[in-house]
Amino acid sequence: MLTKFETKSNRVKGLSFHSKRPWILASLHSGVIQLWDYRMGTLIDRFDEHDGPVRGVHFHKSQPLFVSGGDDYKIKVWNYKLHRCLFTLLGHLDYIRTVQFHHEYPWIVSASDDQTIRIWNWQSRTCISVLTGHNHYVMCASFHPKEDLVVSASLDQTVRVWDIGALRKKTVSPADDILRLSQMNTDFFGGVDAVVKYVLEGHDRGVNWASFHPTLPLIVSGADDRQVKIWRMNDTKAWEVDTLRGHMNNVSCVLFHARQDIIVSNSEDKSIRVWDATKRTGLQTFRREHDRFWILAAHPEMNLLAAGHDSGMIVFKLERERPAFSVSGDALFYVKDRFLRTFEYSTQKDTQLIPIRRPGSSGLNQGPRTLSYSPTENAILVCSDTDGGSYELYVIPKDSYGRGDIVQEAKRGIGSSAVFVARNRFAVLEKTSNQVLVRNLKNEIVKKSTLPIGTDAIFYAGTGNLLCRSDDRVVNFDLQQRIVLGDLQTSFVRYVVWSPDMESVALLSKHSIVIADKKLVHRCTLHETIRVKSGAWDGNGVFIYTTLTHIKYCLPNGDSGIIKTLDVPVYITKIYGSTIFCLDRDGKNRPIIIDSTEYIFKLSLIRKRYDQIDEKDHWYRLGVEALRQGNAGIVEYAYQKTKNFERLSFHYLITGNLDKLSKMMKIAEVKNDVMGQFHDALYLGDVRERGKASFSLGTPPPVLCAGDWPLLMVSKGIFEGGLDDTGKGVDEDDEEEAADADWGEALDIVEVANLQNGDVSLVLDDEAVHDENDEEGGWDLEDLDLPPDAETPKTAPNARSSIFVTPTPGMPVSQIWVQKSSLAAEHAAAGDFDTAMRLLSRQLGIKNFSPLKSQFIDIHMGSHTYLRAFTSAPVISIAVERGWSDSATPNVRRPPALVFNFSQLEEKLKAGYKATTAGKFSEALRHFLSILHTIPLIVVETRREVDEVKELVIIVKEYVLGLQMELKRRELKDNPVRQQELAAYFTHCNLQIPHLRLALLNAMTVCFKAQNLSTAANFARRLLETNPSNENQARTARQVLQAAERNMRDATQLNYDFRNPFVVCGATYVPIYRGQKDVTCPYCQTHFVPSQQGQLCTVCELSVVGADASGLLCSPSQTR
Repeated sequence: MLTKFETKSNRVKGLSFHSKRPWILASLHSGVIQLWDYRMGTLIDRFDEHDGPVRGVHFHKSQPLFVSGGDDYKIKVWNYKLHRCLFTLLGHLDYIRTVQFHHEYPWIVSASDDQTIRIWNWQSRTCISVLTGHNHYVMCASFHPKEDLVVSASLDQTVRVWDIGALRKKTVSPADDILRLSQMNTDFFGGVDAVVKYVLEGHDRGVNWASFHPTLPLIVSGADDRQVKIWRMNDTKAWEVDTLRGHMNNVSCVLFHARQDIIVSNSEDKSIRVWDATKRTGLQTFRREHDRFWILAAHPEMNLLAAGHDSGMIVFKLERERPAFSVSGDALFYVKDRFLRTFEYSTQKDTQLIPIRRPGSSGLNQGPRTLSYSPTENAILVCSDTDGGSYELYVIPKDSYGRGDIVQEAKRGIGSSAVFVARNRFAVLEKTSNQVLVRNLKNEIVKKSTLPIGTDAIFYAGTGNLLCRSDDRVVNFDLQQRIVLGDLQTSFVRYVVWSPDMESVALLSKHSIVIADKKLVHRCTLHETIRVKSGAWDGNGVFIYTTLTHIKYCLPNGDSGIIKTLDVPVYITKIYGSTIFCLDRDGKNRPIIIDSTEYIFKLSLIRKRYDQIDEKDHWYRLGVEALRQGNAGIVEYAYQKTKNFERLSFHYLITGNLDKLSKMMKIAEVKNDVMGQFHDALYLGDVRERGKASFSLGTPPPVLCAGDWPLLMVSKGIFEGGLDDTGKGVDEDDEEEAADADWGEALDIVEVANLQNGDVSLVLDDEAVHDENDEEGGWDLEDLDLPPDAETPKTAPNARSSIFVTPTPGMPVSQIWVQKSSLAAEHAAAGDFDTAMRLLSRQLGIKNFSPLKSQFIDIHMGSHTYLRAFTSAPVISIAVERGWSDSATPNVRRPPALVFNFSQLEEKLKAGYKATTAGKFSEALRHFLSILHTIPLIVVETRREVDEVKELVIIVKEYVLGLQMELKRRELKDNPVRQQELAAYFTHCNLQIPHLRLALLNAMTVCFKAQNLSTAANFARRLLETNPSNENQARTARQVLQAAERNMRDATQLNYDFRNPFVVCGATYVPIYRGQKDVTCPYCQTHFVPSQQGQLCTVCELSVVGADASGLLCSPSQTR
């Protein structure tokens, strides 16, 4: 038994594996249900609404649901995403023993101590059938994995098989009137929708468990008579086949293994037993010291089992799944299905070589564990755990390539590890004496060497050398000189991977990787939270390795990262460029294409091979990221490589490096970059150099005696400067001065004695300045004696009369909106379209604003109201504020009221869904595009609403892309291949289930008519997996499947591989498979092929594909 995960808790009575995620549910005798991640070893959630022990629990196959049944007579259906119980099913009158979802229909079967079995519809939340017949507690009940059968076990010493075919027919609502009439009669006079098919009698005591075989017509049962019985059934009868004896107490649970021909049972005798289902003999027994076992569960898709006992549970495997393999040059040698096979990487040709003998002793984990290959002698060593550790030596005949049927006698021996150490010599570890025996190809001992440490395994370490492993260290041992070449402390090493040049070695432990050189000098250590599975070196000296869930890289300095996420664990055998060759757990060779850009880039930086990174864009992005992290040295180097002198100068300014800034000024002078020279001089405060640069530009020197230059253009009010005639000249002159402030020659040439009539303003200005600077000796104006808080309006300094002057107007509300907000919608509401467009360009990469014109105008007009005082006066515009009330503070301005809100978008989304369902694709597309064009100008309040807006963008994008493809398909009348491809791609858009069914039905029909039966069958299967409520759809899909199974082929080749995950390019409508390069739209996140970089997004019609953008900003909460 290989234990993968173990928990300590109250007694575990029910277990269920999730079909896709690494989760397991455990229901406890204390009334708590625990949800564990067995891969990470963490408790995810707990549910404790049951009152008393929970004996049964089960995950739904596809929905985020699980069901539980307990001693409180209640069946509860839970949603694990919502972390709550959805509803409770009441009807049983005693403890509930087991509950189970049906694999296809919305049914739950439950077994109870009230001597009944009930079938429930969890969608209508009603009991649809009660199965009566047992006359004692019903201990378990379960559906058949394929047929309309239920098996139950009871303490009345019987196992019953129930036929529920009539219930299925009743559920799918047959169209035949006669059948419907008979159905009505049945319902009226008493149901026969579930009938007993067989009663299996043979146990002497109460039966605790019974379960079906996943594929064969077999049943296995376990009872209080300590026996496990196997039963066979056909259409008419069922009979006992054999009895398995060995348990010393009540058998609690028993089941068939899904992938191997074995039976697993557990018992209150504190043991789990494994039986050979064919020979009907015991294979292995696993015991616990103090804990009785109560329940077993098998993973629906993986080779995992779980067992619940008195103090917790264990998740385990019965056998290792890692195939034994050895790589030599261009060839991989591996064992699969008791045959030695070879795989050539260059041609990707797989050949069967010779059969490997079956292990003599019956038992688990007797298969090959390691291989070692000698290329010159064409010999192979196969090591296994048979007889406590043994090896077999095969010499592969040259003529056996491609035949694979030549049986030859192997040379065998006892030894826990065996590896080739020379062309015709191999070393065998003899644990008892802690010696290595060196043997020749005749299996004769040539030499013996005592090892320097207590060794439990040996690995190849170059010709004549061995790596010796103990619990906490490894030693590199030279067999010839019998000396230690290197020694390294490390956690328990499971696998050793040498680089092709034998200069570096990776030592793989369960949760760590140690990289060292050939003398075992430590370089770096890497720790992982989940198990490390395999690894190999690529041609650049980077170690690529796999965990249970990822392909990752490790650089020589210890830096690591994720390359790719895995669906299932794989074992890396060889790396060629960007192709990783792996073996999966079924022994199949799989090439995986990866994107190595990230780690090659990092490696080039570490090795300072900057010539390999001569793309300016890479250096620019590196500079941006280094600047964000505050790494000034890298920023400087990146700017130097891109010759970005302006940024480099500014970088030297903000880091205070004035010496280098002076050099930059000289470089600018040599390059005749006058503006650069001027800026550098400005940064340095060097007036002389600045003047020199100005003269070389042909501009006059700056005015040294001028006052403050205006920073903003100021437009004067109609009443400023008084209303008398003399003031007009002053007003005009002031405006002229403000407008022509760049020039200023008049100040140098004017003399006070020669003033002209128009130059009065200069004297007035001068006097006003003098008055401000010399308060004691100025005009003795009466208003200087007034108290400071007097509310008398201040008279303009150049006014000649004492008429009333209006107060200076305050800042317009629209200007306050613009200053306070960084939301594009609020800038548009203020009428500042220019900054709104710049914000959208920066945040979402929007370039095409034509579709947004009407929204801009609507949002601006909608945030203002207009009053006409009287006919001759202009219309007064009044800003409308969001959330205004009578109690609001008058001096605090609120943000603008906006005409667009999120609820309007939800209404448009419903309209789009409705039009899609009705097949009005152009109308639906118009609705969805309207949503995409409105979202940039939406403002919401909370973070949760921000997430909803972002989610809406993705939902709508999927529909726009899908509808565009469908409309394009309808235009292509004369290209049936492209029509099929577009219909197929449409089914991979993330649509609502009803729309997905219609898309699948459409694609299935198109492909079936074009005689692409294999592809049509795939769509039919996917359609049936959605459980279509329309019986016509389901019937059509089943008919297509039946027709395709007779001739499973495609008439034409399509650019479509449903097994390989992909996204669809929004412009060219071709698939971009996982691992291929792509670019995305910064707004709607649509994927495109790299050639579309810089083009306008064809989905949202707004943003530039691949543009840099900071992201959607639609709430004040994002800027706090």
